[in-house]
Amino acid sequence: MTEMSDNAPTLLSVPNDGENRVDDSNKSIVYTRWGKKACPTHAELILSGFTGGSWYGHSGAAAEPLCLPRDPEWSFYKDGTDGAKAYVYGAEYETHSFSGFKKTLAEHDVPCAVCLVRNRSVVNMFPASKTCRKGWTLEYNGYLMAGHHDQTAGTTYTCVDSNPEALHGGHLNHNGYLLYPVEARCGSLKCPPYTEGRELVCAVCSKI
Repeated sequence: MTEMSDNAPTLLSVPNDGENRVDDSNKSIVYTRWGKKACPTHAELILSGFTGGSWYGHSGAAAEPLCLPRDPEWSFYKDGTDGAKAYVYGAEYETHSFSGFKKTLAEHDVPCAVCLVRNRSVVNMFPASKTCRKGWTLEYNGYLMAGHHDQTAGTTYTCVDSNPEALHGGHLNHNGYLLYPVEARCGSLKCPPYTEGRELVCAVCSKI
């Protein structure tokens, strides 16, 4: 019989469901709150930055938006554009025909905040919902936004806060990564329950 030393690692039993258990107190989630400079009161702010992405008319565009920091760092670089690169631009609200927001933000630049919430294990964006499912906690809600249907660049559906802000001084129409409200279109999408031409809401929710 072999004796176990005091320094031997502790063996963890595997539950009957086959999943490894972890200490819930060590769990945390990170998400981006688009359209805001700060996080909800229960979350920790990791960074407050600028929303960026590809140019709306570029066929080789990257689809995902970025939350860019206000204090960028650099490694090796060569100033000047030479064409053999990918590009990142700022983002603008394109809300001329939409009155759902409390402020008129058309052409204004879009802020973002990266948020940390402890004691959570998963976060998800739910389209066409402004509340969370049972057992989930609301992080923020807003309106679903994406690129224009007739523009070249691919984009992703993004949940922009229901009470969005703008970056200071960022009200000029420079274009870049453009965010338009998303409307429902009937046909392959069932109506009802959806309604032709109605703007969709969204909710970002977390769960322990």
